[in-house]
Amino acid sequence: MRLLAPAVLLVIGGLVSPASESEARPLPNSCTPQQSPDLQGASALNRDSAASPSNGAKQATGQTIAATSGTPPITVPAGTKVTLALTSPIWAKTAKSGDAVYTATAFPVASNGTMLIPPGTYVLGQIDAVTKPGWKSPRAQLQIHFRKLIFANGYTFELVDAPAQAATATVHVDVTSRNDVLLDNGAQFDMVVQIPLALDTTRIAEAARRSRPLPVGPAPSASLCRPIPATPGTSDTVIPGTPGSSGTPDTVIPGVNGMPPTVIPGIPPTQGTPPTIIPGTPGTPAIPCPARPAVASGLTGPQIHRKSFQVTSELQVSGKKLAPGSFEVTWIGKATTVQVDLLQNGKSVARTPARIVVLPEKSATDKVVTRANPDGSNSIASLEFAGESFAVVFD
Repeated sequence: MRLLAPAVLLVIGGLVSPASESEARPLPNSCTPQQSPDLQGASALNRDSAASPSNGAKQATGQTIAATSGTPPITVPAGTKVTLALTSPIWAKTAKSGDAVYTATAFPVASNGTMLIPPGTYVLGQIDAVTKPGWKSPRAQLQIHFRKLIFANGYTFELVDAPAQAATATVHVDVTSRNDVLLDNGAQFDMVVQIPLALDTTRIAEAARRSRPLPVGPAPSASLCRPIPATPGTSDTVIPGTPGSSGTPDTVIPGVNGMPPTVIPGIPPTQGTPPTIIPGTPGTPAIPCPARPAVASGLTGPQIHRKSFQVTSELQVSGKKLAPGSFEVTWIGKATTVQVDLLQNGKSVARTPARIVVLPEKSATDKVVTRANPDGSNSIASLEFAGESFAVVFD
């Protein structure tokens, strides 16, 4: 037994000593964070993009998507129409420029067998301008630009506002001034994509598997109006009159012994009283709620014009100063004298009358023609747009 003890100790020591070396190494998931190859590639991409100058927002976005997902992005081309359904009402009394608009896609957008925007994708917008209905004009108009796409898997795509808005909508609504809702739950209209959108192919495919279409059928109205039923009123109350009496004749008692007759006067006739009529209360007609607002077809609504232009130095329009930057001019209809709105980053900065003048030939480039003011400042005289045969002239 004395000889076996050292051997046992040596065996135990041999088993224990290698473990000390392994204990000195940190566990992969406990102490030292490790990057996956994808994360390492993304870090390297971030370092490279930080070291090199940008080649434009669209190119950088496409490169980032391709690098992070390993597949080239899918593109929603400019001019694509996306049918949206309102998920929160727009109230007639409080609607104003800058308010948020909450919608979801009511119909999928696909191309060549590939899903681009699944149904049920949330789309966040913002009101740029609103025209409310009046007594003589039962029509409202909303100009909206969109800021964000939120897919079912949480993938969020930011829509740019400058130099041009990425997606917009002009909505014409048949609605009266009695409506408390300008645009109701479930109202559908088209969003128009203005510039190509490069989306992550892998994340869109995942979102398509998780997306659920919106419920079929009309959404419940958000209107607080409740119809008032008609009341029948009350009939007249008739109190009968009293009948008249015919009276009684005189009573004559003959006289005796040469005495004259005694006449006892009778009761003269009396007239009756007519019935008393207490008028009833007239009934009241029913007061219905106004018809639910309806989005008018684009064919029946007035034509919307929207053009972009650049200001390189401080200019004036209708007394308003425009700092250098990107702007849009918008107007409605085909008349030669119109009211135009100047927008910057989707917000109205000036409203002024203008004339639409036909040019002898299409303009080759965008032009901002100016004129000098007596105080030394400059005002915009006219705007021309590449490929268009008209100009917007400010008198």
